[in-house]
Amino acid sequence: MKILLINDDGVDAPGLWAAARALRQVGDVFVVAPDRQQSGVGTALTLHAPVRVREVPAQTYLAEDGDAPNSVTVYAVEGTPADSCVLALESIVGSVDLVVSGINPGSNLGWDVMVSGTVGGAVQAYVRGFPTVAISVGAVQNPHLEVAAQFLQYLGQRLRDDPPDSSYFLNINVPNLAVDQISGVQVTRLGDRSYGESVRQESAGADKRYWIARNRPIPGNPAEDTDIWALKNNRISVTPLRPGMGGSEDMGDVELFLGDLPTRLLGRRD
Repeated sequence: MKILLINDDGVDAPGLWAAARALRQVGDVFVVAPDRQQSGVGTALTLHAPVRVREVPAQTYLAEDGDAPNSVTVYAVEGTPADSCVLALESIVGSVDLVVSGINPGSNLGWDVMVSGTVGGAVQAYVRGFPTVAISVGAVQNPHLEVAAQFLQYLGQRLRDDPPDSSYFLNINVPNLAVDQISGVQVTRLGDRSYGESVRQESAGADKRYWIARNRPIPGNPAEDTDIWALKNNRISVTPLRPGMGGSEDMGDVELFLGDLPTRLLGRRD
């Protein structure tokens, strides 16, 4: 099995290497990750400047292990998670059997996935038809990566041994707990927003500067079938995603809302 591993926290991130150690038990792993922190950049691509890439010895991050069944190859990208994924699939690595983004410290739940670099980078794999997984642990500080890594290994083995008929895009969130404290695994839908932005102003001479942070929890009672509820109740959340902003169920309502506007604009019925 050939596996592409990306992230948004940079090539030095511990979560990336917990994932690499788990996935190399399943197949050959190609790490193509940003060379620095890129959280919160969503699906951003670098389109107006060159993107530099350098190969890094895997031994920089992985101790020599003569019993390791598969290889790990590493590239550091001076760009975004989406850049990393595009460069890997279109040039550096080529076709793969699985794309994984993570393991991210901090959950990616509900509509917050819209700004997530972890999920945003993975979108580029899914739209190209590859089975795709984004995985996060529900803590920024001192994340416990072991359960997420083990889940990844089992999931990779399942995809290798019994591949599905169509490609999935799964967003997985794992509680920051030991495995014996996790109450279950739940297939979920996206909840609403789980965090909001706060803005802090500071003066810099005659100028004003602003710092934006996503650190304001949004209160509410999430529905029991959502990813937010599952994580709050110590369950691993597995959410199938279908990227796209189309709202076909709203087309009739929008036609009613437009009313005679097309006729007024065109001077005739369209």
